[in-house]
Order: sequence, then structure tokens, then C-alpha cells
Amino acid sequence: QAQLVESGGGSVQPGGSLRLSCAISGYTYTGSSSMGWFRQAPGEEREGVAYLYLRDNITYYNSPVNGRFTISHDNAKNTLYLQMNKLKPEDTAMYYCAAMDQYYRTCGLFEGAYRYWGQGSQVTVSS
Repeated sequence: QAQLVESGGGSVQPGGSLRLSCAISGYTYTGSSSMGWFRQAPGEEREGVAYLYLRDNITYYNSPVNGRFTISHDNAKNTLYLQMNKLKPEDTAMYYCAAMDQYYRTCGLFEGAYRYWGQGSQVTVSS
């Protein structure tokens, strides 16, 4: 059974940076494997943040984070990352990593398509 474990969250001032990690174990990678980061702020619905189709290195970012966040995957470490720069208070949320066994060539942030989820890591941006 696949297991995804996030780490790297915390508190940071506006304009700062954080890098989230998602350690993946028990997951069988295929040519269709894709990964995503989602977030959920208090009282809000969960929203997609960043998407990565591993085989072709296709990425997609939701517009609020485009240009500030970067999704990547280390094949040797089986770890997914989300580098977050120029953080804003509105980025405050619980962040989740997720994996699925299908891919999209453009936006892949369809929450229902993801089969495996991590438990979440809290990111708080405040002065």
C-alpha cells in the first residue's frame, strides 16, 4: 500500500520561502504516474496547487502560485517537493501531496483522480 508523508511545513513571514517534501513509499511508479500538491485553508475547500507528470516532466500551476512555487520529484529518493517562494498570508493552509496512476498533458489538478494522499503539512504565513 502506498504511503505519502509530508514534511517541511512551518511558520514564515511574508516574502519568505519554504520547501515541502513528500516521502513516497510502497508506490509502484509507471509511465502514467503523476503527482500533485493541494492545499486547504480553514473554512475553504481544498484546491489544487501544482501538478507534475513524471515521465515527460509536464508541470501545471494554479494561477495564484504560478511563478512563485515549483514542483519537482527526486527519482533516486522517491520524494516529491514543493518549493514555495515569495510567500503571502493567503498561502496559509494545510498542504497535501497526492499521487495517481494517470496523467494529463495540461492541468492535472482533478482531486478525484488522485488515489493516494498524504496526511498534510501546515504552512502559516504571518508577520
